[in-house]
Amino acid sequence: MRDPRYDILFEPMQIGPVTAKNRFYQVPHCNGGGYRDPSAAAAMRGTKAEGGWGVIFTEQCEMHHSSEIAPFIELRLWEDKDIPMLRKMSEKMKEYGALAGIQLAYSGVNGPNLYSKEVPLAVSAQPIRTFTNDPVQARALDKSDIRDLRRWFVNAAKRSKNAGFDLICLYGAHGFGIFQHFLSRATNHRTDEYGGSLENRARFVNEVVADIRDAVGDTMGLTLRVSLDETIGELGFSNAEVREFVEMNRNLPDLWDLAQGTWEDCSGPSRFKEEAAQHALVKGIHELTDKPIVGVGRFTSPDVMAKMVKTGTLDFIGCARPSIADPFLPKKIEEGRVEDIRECIGCNICITGDMTMSISRCTQNPTFMEEWRKGWHPERMNTKGDSSNVLVVGSGPAGLEAARALAERGYDVALAEATRQLGGRVARERQLPGLSAWGRVADYREYQLSQKANVETYFDSELDASSILEFGFENVCIATGAKWRRDGVARQHVVPFPTSEAMPIFTPDDLMDGAAPSGHVVIYDDDHYYMGGVMAELLIQKGCRVTLVTPAAYVSEWTLNTLEQHEIHRRLAQMGVVIELNRGVTAIAADHAVTNCMFTEQLREIECDAVLLVSAKLENNAVFNDLKSREAEWADAGIKSVKLIGDANAPGPIAWATYAGHRYARELDTADIGDALPFRREIAELAID
Repeated sequence: MRDPRYDILFEPMQIGPVTAKNRFYQVPHCNGGGYRDPSAAAAMRGTKAEGGWGVIFTEQCEMHHSSEIAPFIELRLWEDKDIPMLRKMSEKMKEYGALAGIQLAYSGVNGPNLYSKEVPLAVSAQPIRTFTNDPVQARALDKSDIRDLRRWFVNAAKRSKNAGFDLICLYGAHGFGIFQHFLSRATNHRTDEYGGSLENRARFVNEVVADIRDAVGDTMGLTLRVSLDETIGELGFSNAEVREFVEMNRNLPDLWDLAQGTWEDCSGPSRFKEEAAQHALVKGIHELTDKPIVGVGRFTSPDVMAKMVKTGTLDFIGCARPSIADPFLPKKIEEGRVEDIRECIGCNICITGDMTMSISRCTQNPTFMEEWRKGWHPERMNTKGDSSNVLVVGSGPAGLEAARALAERGYDVALAEATRQLGGRVARERQLPGLSAWGRVADYREYQLSQKANVETYFDSELDASSILEFGFENVCIATGAKWRRDGVARQHVVPFPTSEAMPIFTPDDLMDGAAPSGHVVIYDDDHYYMGGVMAELLIQKGCRVTLVTPAAYVSEWTLNTLEQHEIHRRLAQMGVVIELNRGVTAIAADHAVTNCMFTEQLREIECDAVLLVSAKLENNAVFNDLKSREAEWADAGIKSVKLIGDANAPGPIAWATYAGHRYARELDTADIGDALPFRREIAELAID
C-alpha cells in the first residue's frame, strides 16, 4: 500500500502534446554502450520502464556526423540506417507506459571529430574542449553553417519521430551542447545577431525550437536541458542570467530540464555532494515560467522527492544515478516498499563506463547493463538448481550479495562472518571521511537478508578448512576479502623496496583499525583511486602534517573517471596537504623517505615521522587454498563445489565485488558453457562493397 504522502509523485503530468503517467523522470545518462551495444542499452532502459518510470530518456545522441566525440561511445543518429537501432530502444521504453525521450546533441567546441575527420564547427573559433585536451581547434559557424545546423536538427527530429520517440531533449548543459555554447559568453564571442546581448545569444535556440515545432511539434514534446550555473562567474552563463533567460523565454520549450554547469558539478559524488545539492540554484525558477521543470540531485528519499514537488520547486523528479542503482525505485514507492529501495551511494562507478569507453557498472545494482547481455533482471533471479544449500564465508560486499541472491533463488544459506559486524571492507570504509553513503551497500543487503527465512548468519566464525569439511554443505563460497600490502608492492615496484624497522610504517587497514600516526606523515599512493586522498584527509583531521607522494600525474588519478579528481586535489590543497606528483618512493629510512622523479630518476629525501603505504592488496585466500589442497576429501564431506570470489580472488573496487557475488549466485548449478562467451554481444554489419 502506497504511503499517501507520496501520492503527489504519481500524478500524471503534461509535457506539451504528451502526458507522463507520473513524476519520475529518468534524465539522459551515459552507460558505456551507445552505438556499440544498442540492444544492451535498450534492455537497460526497458527494465526502467518495467520499474515504473514515467519518462525515460536515451543518453546523448550525436545527431550529425560533423560533431562527434570519439573515442567516447554515445548514440548516433546520423542517417536513416540508425533508426532501427533507436526504434528498438523506444519500443522498450514505452512497453510499460513510459514516455520515450531522445537527447539530441551537437557538441560544437566539445567535438574533436576524431572518427569523422570533419573540421569541428563551433559558435566561435576556439580550441576543442575535451577530457583529453585534443590538439584541435574548431572554426566558427558562419551564417550558412547555422542554416545547415538548423536543418540538421530538423532532420534529426523527424528521424526521432520515425524511431518512435515521444520527447526530444535539446542538449545545452554541462558545457557539452551547442545551445549552451551560444548562450554562454565563455564560448560565444560573436559580434553578429547571434552574439552580444542575451537576446542575441538566445536567438539560435529559439530558431531551432521553432523549426522543430513546425516539423514534429504537434506529436512530440520538446524539452530543453540548460545549465543552472557554469560556475565561472560573470564570464559564463551564471545562475542570474539563466533566470533572466528563462523569464525572457518562459514558454520556449514544453519542459525545462535544469542541470548544474559542468558534469562534475551536476553529478558530483556523495563524498562532496549531498542529496538535492542543486536546490538553491533551481529554487524560484518555477515562478519565471509557465512550463514544468525537472531537476536532479541524486534523489533517493521519497520524502525529499515529495517535498521538491509540494514546495513548487520541481514538477518532475529527475534521476540518473538513482535510476541505475534501482530501476524499480518508482514501483517500490508505489507499492509501499520504500525499505527495499537500493539507494544510490554516489560513488560514480557508473560514470566510469562512459569515461573508459566500456560497459558501465553499478556498485549497488550488479545487473546494470547485463539485462540483455546476460539476461539478468534486477528484481528476479533464475530458478534454483539441483543442490540445496550454500555456505558463504565472509560478509563483505561480495559475500553479502552472494548470500542475498542465493536466498532469492531459494537456496538455504549459511553466512559465516569472522567478526561481529556485517559488511567487510564497506563496514570499515564507511567510517572514513566522505564515505558514509557507501555503507548503503551493506545496509541494503543486511536488511534483505533479515527478511529471509532461508538465511542463517553466524558471527565470530572465522572458519578453517577442517571446519568447513565437517559442516556438510554442498556448496562453499569463499569471500574472505583482502588486506592492504605493507611492502610497497604495486605498480612502481613489483618487489618490495628497502625499509627501515625504525620508521613506523602503516597501511589503510592500520588506520581503520584505530592506529594513530603523529607528526609528519608521508603517504605513498600507488593505488591511484580514492583511498590515498581519503587517508590524507583522515590524517589531517587527526592533526598530522601530510605529504602525499604519487608516481601519477594527478592525485587519485583514476578518479578522473568518477568526476571527482579536481575536487579531491582542491580539498587536499586547501587542507594543507603537500602534494608531490610524478614522484615515487624507492626506500624508507629511519627518519625519511627517499623519493624519485618518474622521468629523470633524480632522488630527493623527505624527512618524516611515519609512512603510510597505499599500494596493492593481498588476497585473503588461505582457507580456499587449503580446501583446494584437500579436494580429495570433498566427496566424503558432501561438497560439490568450492568457489573463491570478490577481493579474495582479485581485489578491485566495491562494484567488482558485488558483481562477483551476484554472478556466483546466478551461475551456481548451471550448465558448464565450456569455452563459449559468457555474455551476448552485437556484431557490426558488414557493408556490401
